[in-house]
Amino acid sequence: MSITEEGTSRFVTVKGVRIHYNEAGTGPVLVLIHGGGPGASGWSNYNRNIEVLAKSFRVIVPDLPGFGKSDIKPKGSAMPAWYATKMGEFLDELGIDKAHFVGNSLGGMVTLRLALDRPEKVDRMVLMGPGGSIPMFSQFPTEAIKTLLFFYDGPGPSIERLRGFVKDFVYDPSQITEELLEGRMKTALQPHIVETPPMRPDPKALMEPVWNDPRLASLKHETMIVWGREDRVMPIDMAFPLLKQIPRARLFVLPQCGHWAQWEHAAEFNRVTADFFGAANAA
Repeated sequence: MSITEEGTSRFVTVKGVRIHYNEAGTGPVLVLIHGGGPGASGWSNYNRNIEVLAKSFRVIVPDLPGFGKSDIKPKGSAMPAWYATKMGEFLDELGIDKAHFVGNSLGGMVTLRLALDRPEKVDRMVLMGPGGSIPMFSQFPTEAIKTLLFFYDGPGPSIERLRGFVKDFVYDPSQITEELLEGRMKTALQPHIVETPPMRPDPKALMEPVWNDPRLASLKHETMIVWGREDRVMPIDMAFPLLKQIPRARLFVLPQCGHWAQWEHAAEFNRVTADFFGAANAA
């Protein structure tokens, strides 16, 4: 039987914050953390990966607070530190001592910060176009990042703005379906998200960089940094500060690929990721 969103849907309350997640499969725990685009959720980001990875792992896919079906993120909470703390507490609440992680964009930054703050909770990690770094040559922030941060401002959210934004996420825009756009738009327009957009810049809690954290050089985790060569959201040269500093990091570059490596090149991503995490049936 195919794995469905409804059939894998779960909720847990973590120190007063209700977090939604999807869970499937058995084996070593693998947590997939989504990015921060409008309408993002765990299921929308990873629906091309969950079923395959669940053959080898206990796959857990949370909606970060402020996204999907989870509670909002409190105003003034530090980014990414608050999310990293909450993800550590999320694992504690589920009775999970340690897990592998895949983090895309915002999720990559959260995963990396969790590894810095609570290294015992993270086994191996895949950082896929992660935030928190700095480009060596490219202009930043990119236009896609500006749209992400201010999607709810100015003329406000619309399907046209979302379509333009999502096209920047992939190398081949023809892969973008109306079903995908409508699903993300429905999530983005939930009243509690419109009232408190999770990625809107907060003068009381500015986004914290991770690339200059001196603890990076002491990380002992096996790390695979995955980047789409044509990523227009997080340019590929943002990989180099992390690659230089994380002692056990390696870089895997996908050609003809944008920011959604796990979606645009799902088969290859699933195979390489499962192999990296040591799946018995990775092939």
